[in-house]
Formats: sequence, C-alpha cells, structure tokens
Amino acid sequence: MQRMTTDERTFFDLISRAVLTNPFGEQRAELDDQIAALYAEAQGAPSVDRVIAELERRIGQMENEQRADVQQYADKDRQLLTYALLFDIFHRFAPRFDALIDAQMAAGERSLPVPFAPEMIALLQRRGFEHEAAVRYFELHFQLRRAFYFIHRNLVGRSACMRLLREKLWNNVFTHNIDWYDRFLWNRMEDFSTLILGPTGAGKGTAAAAIGRSAYIPFDEKKRCFAVSFAASFMALNLSQFSETLIESELFGHRKGAFTGAVEEYQGVFQRCSPYGAILLDEIGEVGQNIQIKLLQVLQERSFTPVGSHRPQRFSGRIIAATNRPLQALRTQRLRDDFFYRLCSDVIVIPSLAQRIQEAPRELDDLLGHTVTRILGNPSAELTGMLAATIREQVGLHYAWPGNVRELEQCVRRILLNRAYDPNPMPAQLAVDQRLAQEVMEGRLDAQALLTGYCYNLYRRMGTYEAVARHVRLDRRTVKKYIEQGQRCFEPSS
Repeated sequence: MQRMTTDERTFFDLISRAVLTNPFGEQRAELDDQIAALYAEAQGAPSVDRVIAELERRIGQMENEQRADVQQYADKDRQLLTYALLFDIFHRFAPRFDALIDAQMAAGERSLPVPFAPEMIALLQRRGFEHEAAVRYFELHFQLRRAFYFIHRNLVGRSACMRLLREKLWNNVFTHNIDWYDRFLWNRMEDFSTLILGPTGAGKGTAAAAIGRSAYIPFDEKKRCFAVSFAASFMALNLSQFSETLIESELFGHRKGAFTGAVEEYQGVFQRCSPYGAILLDEIGEVGQNIQIKLLQVLQERSFTPVGSHRPQRFSGRIIAATNRPLQALRTQRLRDDFFYRLCSDVIVIPSLAQRIQEAPRELDDLLGHTVTRILGNPSAELTGMLAATIREQVGLHYAWPGNVRELEQCVRRILLNRAYDPNPMPAQLAVDQRLAQEVMEGRLDAQALLTGYCYNLYRRMGTYEAVARHVRLDRRTVKKYIEQGQRCFEPSS
C-alpha cells in the first residue's frame, strides 16, 4: 500500500474540504484563497483557477509515478485521494459538460448521446474506481455541473442577498453536505418540497427552474445517453390562470366523460412530469382548500387520482411552490396549516431588484450585461455602458423598480429603441383611463377585451380582487384573470 507524504496529505485535506463546501458560499472562497496562497505558483488568475491548475499538476505527477489509484491507499489517505481525483476529473470534463447542457437545452425533450461518457468512465476506472462507482460518479458530475451552470449563469449579481440566494439554491439541490447527499439522499430528494417567496418579476421562476433542471438522472450505458432530458424535466403551472373547476384537471388529469366537456382523456402535470423532474406550482396562495387537501395527499403519500378515476397514480418528482404573498399572510389567511408545514421543507426568498442595487450599486451593471448578452447572443461592453449611463441619468439608483428584473428587461429594450426610459410617462390611472376610453370610442374592443379593461380599471381604483368581483358580480378567480390580462395589456413595462 502507498502512503502520502505529509505535504500531499496537507494539500489534499484542503482540497477535500473545498470539495465538500458549497461553491457559492464564503467558506469556499476562503478555502480557495488559502490553497492558492500556500501552493499555487501562478499569479493574477482567480484563486479557484490556480487551485485547479495546482491539483492537475500534482495528480499528473502521481500518475507518472503510478500512484494515482485509490486502490493503492487505505483509510484517510484513500478518502483524501478519492475527493482529489473526483475534483480533478470534474474540472477536466467541465467544458464538455457545459457544451452538452447547451446542446440539450436546444434539443428539448430528446435525450442526446454523450460521446465523452466512455472516456470519462474509463478514466475513473483507471483511477481505481469500480465500474458501478465510476458510472455513479459520472452521473453525479453531470448533476453537479447542471446545478452550477443554471445557478451561476442565470442568477447573476454581486450583492450579499444574491450570494446568499445562490448558496441556498445549491443546498436545496445537494443539502449543506455533499458527502451526506452522495451517501444517503441522492435518490430521496423528492421528499423535500420547496416554497419560493418574492415579489412579482424578481425571478422566482428562474430559481425554481435551476432546482428543477438539476435533479439526479441515471445514465443508460447501452444508449450512451441519460434516461431523460433535463430540459424537459421541469414543468411550471400558474394556478391563478385556472378556475376552481378546471384546476384539478390541470393538476391531476381526467378520464373521458368525467365531467361535461371531457370528451377525451387528459393528462395533468403530475402525470406528464418525469420521475426525475420537478413541478413549479406558481401562485400557490390562490388555490382553495379543496385543492390544498389533494396536494397534501401528493406531498404525504406521493399519490393522486385523476378526475373521474378511482385508481391512484404515483408521483415521483419534486414539488416547488411559489407566491408573491408575504409569508405571514400566506400562513394565516391562505393556506391550511397542515398543507403549509408539509410544503415548506425549505423556504427560499428572492430579493427585490431595489434591495439588490441598494446593497451593491454595481449589480445594475451585472444585470444589464447579462440582459444584453441574452438579447444579442453575445456580450457588448459598449451597449452595456450606454444603458447604465442612461438609467443612472434618467431613472437614478434609488428608483424602486416595482416590476423588478422583468421591468429592467423591458427598460433595456426601450432604451435600445429610443435611448430613453420614463417609468411613468403619465399618471398611471390617467393612462389607463385614456387608452380604454379611446379604444371604446373607436370600436376596437371585443367583449372580452372590454371586460378585461373594465376590470383592470376598477382594480386600479378599488385595490382588491374581492372588491372588483363584488362590483361586477363575477367569480373572484375570473376577475383576477381579467385583471392580470389587463396588466399585461396596459402596463407592458412592468
């Protein structure tokens, strides 16, 4: 049996601690700085890049000496080398994993072949891992890379609240200890439901997608592809869009003839969702208690029954819920206690854009650069600089951004078109009144559009869905649908 030198043991101990630490947390950054300062010769590059380069050099030296095999070591040395080898292989194949993620997102539901899978599995076996363990670590590496990819790329920002959000999202996927996750929980995460809170337009859907697309997926060696496409494993349903009579069918499906109009069998989201996927139930605070009881059964027993059927079906995915309602109001006014407490295995709060900019003013530049890259397909420092200067001059850093990130995206488009952004060109109520009156006078509205505009106009004056529903004598959910349509129609920038 081989034994590590004292220097190797010290170095690999630091590496193992880094492997087990959340990559978005402060502790990981401190470890990277510590390792780079002690061992890395290259200067100027980020600490994590210097750590990876030093690790690759040391593993290469051990390979030349035929010592890079976990089977040659025992006890603590074997454990330390295991973490080091896995960390090294993960970063060697990271660019190819990223290319696979991009290609799979474009391909959609069809799971793509992974041409480098045999190479990576063979390398793991040469490093002393049994074939079954090598395949398992290959699957885990792809999961780790997907989680990092979606959290790092889609939730940008240097503010403390965004750093904390990324850290919490990573924990939501892998728990606070990746070793515990690997040994005990990798196939049990469907038991951990999540509640995401935050204002409208702040990015709740983006956070939920990062979780939903980062689940463990097994690899099929014969087909050389993963069992399902992660791009199709995440599904989202806005519960406020459906009436009380239709929402149960959208969730659980129905049999032919289950009710008037059910002319054929229909699969709800719980039937369509992959066993390795997740469902986002957006606007969870709008569902009635009858639906809450049925969702509670899914959470507790992992089963549901389509409308008109007596045969329970199993749901194996994860449930994520989101709402813009305050937590206290959600608990006391909207959700049953048993449903609330079963739903919130984890609670994640998405910060508002105003809070993010207040904590770190340069975060505005980060978001503008990210938005420009999304629109153009490539970054542009020139356009980002122009946008930042225009916003600082015309809007200011203390603007409240009521539409949050969604408003910022429309702000960018408006400045690109007009090089100007006035978030409130006329009093909001006057603007709605004038536009609605003009379209009525010109005869450009059908019955649905007229009702949409009228309900939204009343909502701007009365302030609540309930008051509007009483005034027009319609169901609250129907009124809410018209009001939300009116918001999109009359205030596209927010």
